[in-house]
Amino acid sequence: MTVFSRRPDLQGRLVRLHLLVLCGMTILLVAVQTTHLYSEARARLGERALTASRIVARIPVVVQGAGAGVQNPELNARVNDLRLEAGADFIVVGNRAGVRLAHPLPERLGLPMEGGDNAAPLAGREVVSVARGSLGLSVRGKVPVWQDGRSGGTVVGVVSTGYLMPQVWQLVGRALVSLLPWFVLALALGTVGAVWAARRLRAEILNLEPEQIAALARQQRAVLAALREGVLAVDRAGQVTLTSARAARMLGDRAAPAALTDLWPELARVAAPAAPERLHNLELTLRGQPVLVNLEPLDGGGFVAVFRDRAEALALAEELTHARGFVDVLRAQTHEYQNRLHVLSGLLQLGRGDEALRVLNAEIHADAQFRQLLRDVQVPRLVALLAGKRERAQELGIDFSVTEGSSLGPQWERHADTLVSAVGNLTQNAFEALAGQPGRVTVLIGEDPEGMQIEVEDSGPGVPADLSGALYTRGASSKGEGRGYGLHGVMGRVQALGGQLRHTRRDGRTVFQLSLPAPTPPTLTVPDEPGVRSGP
Repeated sequence: MTVFSRRPDLQGRLVRLHLLVLCGMTILLVAVQTTHLYSEARARLGERALTASRIVARIPVVVQGAGAGVQNPELNARVNDLRLEAGADFIVVGNRAGVRLAHPLPERLGLPMEGGDNAAPLAGREVVSVARGSLGLSVRGKVPVWQDGRSGGTVVGVVSTGYLMPQVWQLVGRALVSLLPWFVLALALGTVGAVWAARRLRAEILNLEPEQIAALARQQRAVLAALREGVLAVDRAGQVTLTSARAARMLGDRAAPAALTDLWPELARVAAPAAPERLHNLELTLRGQPVLVNLEPLDGGGFVAVFRDRAEALALAEELTHARGFVDVLRAQTHEYQNRLHVLSGLLQLGRGDEALRVLNAEIHADAQFRQLLRDVQVPRLVALLAGKRERAQELGIDFSVTEGSSLGPQWERHADTLVSAVGNLTQNAFEALAGQPGRVTVLIGEDPEGMQIEVEDSGPGVPADLSGALYTRGASSKGEGRGYGLHGVMGRVQALGGQLRHTRRDGRTVFQLSLPAPTPPTLTVPDEPGVRSGP
């Protein structure tokens, strides 16, 4: 069985890291402090040793003994008494040749002084040195012994006062022990501070662990990359802090961070980053291209802007309109066929077979007659739409017909989407114009060498006078909120093909006229025959 160890949370990791850094800093400070205390202790002991050597070098018995250059028990006893008073580890007196005349250990009298640091005092200079003698490594203060005890004369000997290195480390140890409580206090305060900082930081990042934040960041990048819309995040100061890949492309390959006034001046004028408002389907222009923008405010100021090309949004709306229209047609057909089946079933149950047969023949004749009217319209999707609209009209009690002689060649199949969208919207508007009252809707389809024309005529009251001039603008409708997009979208698609859409009033009827220029034949590239090269 595999055992998974649970990784410590953010607070535990921050505390451990803080303590690790604090301990490392403490060790470094201890090392620096130790070095400093060692240097200070050595310098202080050197000064003490030098002062003691100066005093000893002026004592008459020392001057006389060094001048005589031979051992003297009185000299050794006097020097050792002074050593005890000074607290030094040794005081050694040597003659001109560096032979010991006084030493803490009597058996080492008469032997040469060790350490190799007598050259300076024998030359008349005082010196503090660290050298290893017969008693061990020590800090020494050495001064010359002058003849007659007066400086500037002849050097007759040397006095060396020393403190062994263990004394230096003892001084350092006592100093460090005195600092130990402060180090412990610093560790305690650092631990408390680390815990507080970790809790504060975790609260600021919504109690999320670093792994969770990293996962959210990866998911955010994936979501932004998958969106077809452009996304901008703007902070309270008006700085763009985030852009999706689509937004960067629409902004001309310019991405965050940048000022909103530089990236999109029009949006900067409309939206106030400090106190934004929630806005939907705001029509703006981005680099000369119309876009639809939704603004979502953020807590504490700033907002997120989601935008997309208006043409794409209109195309999607048209697709939804088509789908809804087909659903209505299918529902109407289902409803009508159910009614007819119920009539036929009732007649048969009543034993009126002849009458049922007449009803059935009448339906067949009407369908055949309608199909005969559409026999020359060679755009299958348009024919299917008109058949469905006929069923819908029957459900609404409207007399729906296609003018005899209507025709359309197969070359218009390439514009089938536009034709279906236009005829679907115009016939639906004609049905709604009758407002549930009996009426008549007629569709005429024709073509000539210059293009094609479609007319949708209804017996309704017509377009309101106050709406006539703005009928094809976005949102213009007399049917209430959320309407007025169909004709606007149709007009855009028709104009894109070089066509026209207009309306008029004729013989008490409203007529919408759609015209499109003849489609340009596609250019065909005929490949060369195998083995035959083109050209001269």
